[in-house]
Order: sequence, then C-alpha cells, then structure tokens
Amino acid sequence: MDAMDYGLSDTPRALATEAVHAGRDDLASLGVHAPPLDLSTTYPSYDARAEAARIDEFATTGARPDGPPVYARLDNPTVARFEDALARLEGTEAAVAFASGMAAFTAVLLARASQGLRHVVAVRPLYGCSDHLLDAGLLGTEVTWTDPAGIADAIRPDTGLVMVESPANPTLAEADIRALAHSCGSVPLLVDNTFATPVLQRPVEQGARIVLHSATKYLGGHGDVMGGIVACDEEFARTLRQVRFATGGVLHPLAGYLLLRGLSTLPVRVRAASATAAELVRRLATDPRIARVHYPRIGGAMIAFEVYGDPHDVIAGVRLITPAVSLGSVDTLIQHPASISHRIVAEGDRRSAGVSDRLLRMSVGLEDVEDLWRDLTEALSAPPAALPRAAAPAPVPAAVPAAAGGRPVAVPRPAGQ
Repeated sequence: MDAMDYGLSDTPRALATEAVHAGRDDLASLGVHAPPLDLSTTYPSYDARAEAARIDEFATTGARPDGPPVYARLDNPTVARFEDALARLEGTEAAVAFASGMAAFTAVLLARASQGLRHVVAVRPLYGCSDHLLDAGLLGTEVTWTDPAGIADAIRPDTGLVMVESPANPTLAEADIRALAHSCGSVPLLVDNTFATPVLQRPVEQGARIVLHSATKYLGGHGDVMGGIVACDEEFARTLRQVRFATGGVLHPLAGYLLLRGLSTLPVRVRAASATAAELVRRLATDPRIARVHYPRIGGAMIAFEVYGDPHDVIAGVRLITPAVSLGSVDTLIQHPASISHRIVAEGDRRSAGVSDRLLRMSVGLEDVEDLWRDLTEALSAPPAALPRAAAPAPVPAAVPAAAGGRPVAVPRPAGQ
C-alpha cells in the first residue's frame, strides 16, 4: 500500500510522500509555501447572469463550479484541498467533507434515500451514534442488522447501502472487506475506515465503493478539530455535494486547513502509535488482571481489553493517560464504551456485538511506551478483593503480536474466574 498511483507524473509516489504533497501541488506556482486559508463566506461577481448559470449547473449536476466560488455553503477552496488530498490517499475519484463524521454519514443516508433506497444492511458493532442513527430511523431509513455471512440474504430491492466498520468500534473486530463487497452485488458497500486510516488499509482497493471517516480522529490527529469526510466516485460525490448544500453541514475552512495539515503527518503518527500499541498489547496479554485483549490483524493504535476488576476504577486511576471520549490524538485516551460511546445502544445489542461491561477502549498516542505502561499498570492495581480468586498469570499466547500488524489477540482466562 506504500505505492500510490495519484501523483502528478506516471511514477507512483509513496504514501508518506503523497500525504505531504496531496492538496498542495500548486503552491509553488502560487508563490507560497503553506496552503492559503480562505475564510470568505461569499464571493463578488459582477455578472449576475453568468453566476445564475453556474448555480443552476451545480443544482443540476452537483459538480464543483468552474471559476471562483459563489458561496461558502456551496464550495470553499481550502476545504477542497483537504478533499482532494484525502481522495488521493484513499484512491478514490473524489471526497466530500462535512462538519463532523455524523454529518458525513447522515449525508450518505440522505443521498441514498433521495433515490428511494431507504433500507440499510449493517454489521455490528459500529460507532454508537452510527448505530443509533440507523436503529432509531431518525432519517426515515430502515436497518437490518446481520453478520457478514447474512448480508446477501438481507439485501432487498430498496437496499441502498451495506455498512461495516473495520476494525470495529470498540471491539476492533475485522471484516473481510473483499468478501463483503462480493456479497453486496450492486449495492454499495460503505466501510468506516476511521480506525485504520488509509495508512493501514484502503477499502476501495478491496471492493468497497464508499469510505467514511470521522476526520476528527486520526486525520486531524491533535484533538483540536472536528470534521467528517466521504471518499467515493465522482458520481456519488455530486449527490453528496447537493445534500451538503441543502442541509448546511459544511466543514469550516479553518477545520479544512487543520485537517489538511494533519494529513501530512498521518503516516508517521499512525505507524509510531501502532508500534507502541503492539508492545502494550504484548504486556497486557500476560497480565493476570486482564481477562481478554483485542487487537486487529492489520495492527493500529487502538487497543481494547476486558478487565477482571471494575473498569471504572481503571478510568479513575489513570494520570498520564486521559480519560476521555474520541481517539486518534497525539496523546493517549481511554474510555469505557458501555458507559460512554456505546451507551446509546441497547444493552442487549451491545453485548451481542461483543461490547461487554468490562471492556475498555484505549487510543494509544505518541508518548513513551514505558511511561504509558507505568500509568496503565498502576491504574489496573485494584484492591485484592476486586480480583478473582486464584487468578494466575496465563502463558504467553502465540497470537500476541510483537509489532504492529500482528494477529488479533484473544486471551480468555480459565472458566469460572
């Protein structure tokens, strides 16, 4: 995946190079080094007839207007740079940015529903708010929940979308994207790629047609900007732009500027945090206070683990690690999904999807691994009464990865403990 096909010449550029230069290729010709930040909400035009024709063209086709922008809800040059860059990294024709990941997902559902395709087939677990949006039918959609093997049977004539998150939030379960895409037939497969990012996987290369990101997470990478983006073909992008214009879920230009800047260090951040995460997984897997560790085959900076003690004590006990929602920042975050990110999902649905009450989700940042381990192990030191009797260290399982990209870890303890 390190070789990219979307450079300016016929020679493919490496992912790290593309991350730095995508969306910025014209800067030298403009005589600047940093991308310009355009904060205009409106743009002057002395030819009202030509302006009307451009607006009509957008209303008809959803294509970006030629020439200068008309109004910031229709298009913005700074945001467009971020869109172009992310499309290049994901290997798609286009990308459309929104005010948040949920705004982006909402636009996808509305775009499909506008074509009379209101039924969605989805695989749990998903991010809790995505789950809720589908299950509550707030947009007039209907969802059928199924496992990967049941996708083909669940598709109906009015199915507009199949959705999966891989690795999934918060269990890090992985899906065979290529097999799922085959099961979808002509129905578009949407993959939420927030956890993996294009550094670890590009779903379109495996048959997905739509890729969703909460850009708030790894794409921004510093916990200071909110946004969402959909990478797809140009045809679907045009519909998404029309939905965005009509609903107003636009990404602010300053957010677009920060997200474009975040992309330049994305490969470095993801790979460094993934190496630390893999080492923490190795240690957690042999810790007698841990019942089970989850870590995806493709690696990454996300860890999930189930504790024998009270998970709330761990949350209260960290000092260096930040107890907070979200993920993908340069600092390490930990949260209890059953109480926070997935509380909105019905308890039975949570548990059937593998989101146990003792599960903790940790987003590993760029701190030194020894400092993180010291803080984590001290937080895990619960009073003896909170630990199971006769809890003994388990042997090191062969599946524990030594570096990012290892196999998933599932370390159950003996029955009854």
